[in-house]
Amino acid sequence: LSLAILGIAVAFFAFRGNAAAMQPIPAPAQDDPLASAPGKATAVFAGGCFWGTQAVFERVKGVSDTEAGYSGGSAATATYDQVTTETTGHAESVQVVYDPSKITYGQLLRIVFSVAHDPTQLNRQGPDVGTSYRSVIFYANDDQKRLAQAYVAQLDQAMVFGKKKIVTEVTPLKAFYRAEDYHQDYAMHNPGNPYILVCDRPKIAALKQQFPDLFLDYTGKH
Repeated sequence: LSLAILGIAVAFFAFRGNAAAMQPIPAPAQDDPLASAPGKATAVFAGGCFWGTQAVFERVKGVSDTEAGYSGGSAATATYDQVTTETTGHAESVQVVYDPSKITYGQLLRIVFSVAHDPTQLNRQGPDVGTSYRSVIFYANDDQKRLAQAYVAQLDQAMVFGKKKIVTEVTPLKAFYRAEDYHQDYAMHNPGNPYILVCDRPKIAALKQQFPDLFLDYTGKH
């Protein structure tokens, strides 16, 4: 590995050590029960490069669709070239469509904070620095807001991340803008990319190790 890639590796594994060898963080004390009938609900999360976040959630049972995109800014600036200038207000985000009769919003939050990213890093995630890589829960309704805020408070009070405070923003979702096609399923289509190998494959391994009952193999959209 080059020195640059080794630097990425050090930055990633600083996130709670080797995530794949750890236990998941505590489940939310507050959560909605599983719905009594199948349906569709949407959640939007931001936490570093959207390649890795999407790679995690497209492998979660109960999730029917994911899209990489941008939230927090305007439609006029929702392009990769503009977002990377760190002037648009957008965060690289992932829209998760799930069946609330199979998985709860609280379970999705637990995955966000356990394996998808490090919620104690402010305006960065490993080697990626800037507000577009910030940690955000974009809530679509009052229930998502309540559950997200309660979970952040619970984890901080329990000092789950030691002396580090969670910096995750809990912000209303104004809009989600789908990213360019080449960003979709990027980790799956580029398995040999050094960034994917170092930063994203360990997240997938951690998901499988920590949440075996929720893990499924992903081979692309059908």
